Amino acid sequence: MTDIRILGICGSLRQASHNMTLLKTAQQLLPQGMRLEIADLTAVPFFNADLTNKPAAVVALLAAMEQADGFIFACPEYNYSIAPALKNALDWASREPDNRLLSGKAAAIMGAGGGMGTSRAQYHLRQVGVYLDLHFVNKPEVFVNAFSGVFAADGALQDEKIRDNIQAQLVALQTLVLRCKK
Repeated sequence: MTDIRILGICGSLRQASHNMTLLKTAQQLLPQGMRLEIADLTAVPFFNADLTNKPAAVVALLAAMEQADGFIFACPEYNYSIAPALKNALDWASREPDNRLLSGKAAAIMGAGGGMGTSRAQYHLRQVGVYLDLHFVNKPEVFVNAFSGVFAADGALQDEKIRDNIQAQLVALQTLVLRCKK
């Protein structure tokens, strides 16, 4: 099977982020033929069209996005919407000619947060993805209530049902990437 390159982008910059834990868990559960690199957004400045020279962190992010066959977005929810770091990464990428870094590529979304586990932000991200011409995995969805005991004291994901759901989403993403690449 073709080696499928997936770029994980976490909208939370917090060191002990549960959303980053979801991406790292996904790295452990990848189906054969897939690899997952996780982008570092900590030094990516807010998009500013006045910047004539892209900062090094932006250049690195855009290069990783260009190499990616698909994406996994770990989507925290801030005020019922997408976290600024994640939206900013998409804004930088969308300014490349013909939206070539995103258009037509497959993507999956997962998120850990309170209450409904980032469901509102995930649906908002899907709306943004329409404009960006991203093709999202529809099922299974990965919504994690981060405060329901699914994460251990050390931050590790300890819920097997969620791990199984992540693994099923990765298989669905692999299938969608192959369909989008045809």
